[in-house]
Amino acid sequence: MSNFKEDLMKVKAFAFDVDGVLSAQVIPMYPNGEPMRTANIKDGYALQLAINSGYPIAIISGGNTEAVRNRCKNLGLSDIYLGASDKTLSFNKWLTKHNLAPDNILYMGDDLPDYPVMKQVGVPTCPSDAVEEIKSLCKYISDRKGGEGCVRDVIEQVLRVHGNWGVNYKW
Repeated sequence: MSNFKEDLMKVKAFAFDVDGVLSAQVIPMYPNGEPMRTANIKDGYALQLAINSGYPIAIISGGNTEAVRNRCKNLGLSDIYLGASDKTLSFNKWLTKHNLAPDNILYMGDDLPDYPVMKQVGVPTCPSDAVEEIKSLCKYISDRKGGEGCVRDVIEQVLRVHGNWGVNYKW
């Protein structure tokens, strides 16, 4: 088994699921049945810092709401794949677009739809409340739950190892 800090040195880009990663797993529903998602401000800061440091970031989710799309766009994300019933298709499209190798990707997912992509990447990670099948694939399990700073956790670790934490934020 490889050393996680050494694995972080290979990371050139990030990909994240939304529900259960960027938002909490338990969420209230609007009367029309659409889920009301949460967002963690510190996750947002870390995403912006990674973007400003030149890391490509993909958001790949089976969900498809304007609220999620708007949140991602407001953070400066441009590779937003919502309504992805087969996440590998969106993932491979993103890899091709940015000329990236799967070995250089840190992906964070939490549930079975993330499994096929997580088997491809070099650094599979998950929040502490991910399902067991996902945890069994991961090189790192954050001590934070989905929607509670797990994205900040992994981005900060990568940027610190690369010497980019806090240096490229546009104040």
